[in-house]
Amino acid sequence: MLNIALPKGRLGERVYGMFERAGFGCPGALDKGRKLIFENTEPGVRCFWVKPADVPIYVERGAADIGAAGKDILLEYGPDVYELLDLKTGVCRMAVAALEGFRDDPERTLRVATEFPNIARRFYAERGRDIDVIPLKGSIELAPILGLSDVIVDIVETGTTLRENHLQVIETVVELSARIIANKACSKFKGERIQEILRGLEAEIK
Repeated sequence: MLNIALPKGRLGERVYGMFERAGFGCPGALDKGRKLIFENTEPGVRCFWVKPADVPIYVERGAADIGAAGKDILLEYGPDVYELLDLKTGVCRMAVAALEGFRDDPERTLRVATEFPNIARRFYAERGRDIDVIPLKGSIELAPILGLSDVIVDIVETGTTLRENHLQVIETVVELSARIIANKACSKFKGERIQEILRGLEAEIK
């Protein structure tokens, strides 16, 4: 069996649809129950759902041979895995946003609220900008509104939430999408199987 780690949520369901159309689906995988692992003996695959941030951990440590993870997760945690394919789905961007009319004062340390401290630190380090990272786990848009931060670094899809809260994108940090990753050791021993799946997925990329 080839073990496949999939991220829970909308992105994971879209990615699973690509696996299924390519002939590597597992019956019952989208059922709303408590079952965790799903198998399909014909193509020889086993799928399981985990939290998005945990996908690279399962893959890096060999519990999964391959997995699907957002580029944001890969950039933030830097797992020791192979990145094999951009699935061109879940496309969005990591961006810097602030209240409308915000002007950066380079004489002051910039306060940055984010769920992605490593990405934020690298981004501003490349610009030689001193920052104070404020790690948050949700409702990042509140930080500048309540004066907790000057800017936020967060994932932006449509920008609707930003506009409704009088925030605007200042700068794009990086473009994001879902990627297929593989365990380095498994890539050697199960390389042919992995390539077979990659070819199937490539045919589903629009």
